[in-house]
Amino acid sequence: MAVSRSDLTVKIGDWQLANPIMTASGTFGYGAEFSDFIDLNRLGAIVVKGISLKPRIGNPPPRIVETACGMLNAIGLENPGIDKFLSDKMPQLKKFTCGIVVNILGDSLAEYCALAERLNDTDIAAIEVNISCPNVKKGGVAFGTDAKMVYDVTRSVRERSNKPIIMKLSPNVTDITAMASAAEEGGASAISLINTMLGMAIDIRTRRPKLANKVGGLSGPAIKPIALRMVWQVAQRVKVPVIGIGGISTVEDVVEFLLAGATAVQIGTANLINPQAAEKLVDGLEKYLLENKIATVKELVKGLII
Repeated sequence: MAVSRSDLTVKIGDWQLANPIMTASGTFGYGAEFSDFIDLNRLGAIVVKGISLKPRIGNPPPRIVETACGMLNAIGLENPGIDKFLSDKMPQLKKFTCGIVVNILGDSLAEYCALAERLNDTDIAAIEVNISCPNVKKGGVAFGTDAKMVYDVTRSVRERSNKPIIMKLSPNVTDITAMASAAEEGGASAISLINTMLGMAIDIRTRRPKLANKVGGLSGPAIKPIALRMVWQVAQRVKVPVIGIGGISTVEDVVEFLLAGATAVQIGTANLINPQAAEKLVDGLEKYLLENKIATVKELVKGLII
């Protein structure tokens, strides 16, 4: 059958995206900064840099180190806080037609809830919840490494938000599917994975860690096989849409994640190498579908043959 034009649209709950290409939080600023390099309206969605209730100054430098096939970062979630974001950043984002997703973070359940409520009366498409943050009331244990805490955060945010809720999972756990199930039971609209993996780099001349924070989050092509495996596992366990993240830089990468079960993908470290990366992947995916006579991108989702 001849295919003259392929359908790239996908759905996250009731939210329809023009295509499955999103940007990953922390790698695309607040979106508008990239408007000189690409047509932001061609993207499925922009996920902005993580936002907290109060401003955060982040970690001391050096905060980024290149590694083999990837990058370590220990930015420390630096951001201006929700008030400044809404007053200074949101007006710029309203100019674009692509979906805007706000990534939120907190050190307590109350902070996540307050952020969710503040975003109810905005034009954003969805909230992505970063649960790799430490719970200060639980001795600093990351919310995303305990299934009960994953459920509690998801349920609490769900009860206070009128937006689709995407729970972003940490890979630094024993069983990723247990965390995904807890998020789904808590009311998540979708699950995104994976966040960065903990890593380290050492300067052999000074015998000191290359990052001031000593450890940081590893991203880039180095983590792609792990991310792909986790997306595949989670997509088999949950019924809500899965958004794949981790080392995606080529059309082949995008298709692999879709076949593994992802409904959409987020482009991260590739944006730092080429600011046009995400838009080029939209073009590349459309070309791939046409060349292979695939009428809709949804045909690829969970298309892995085993």
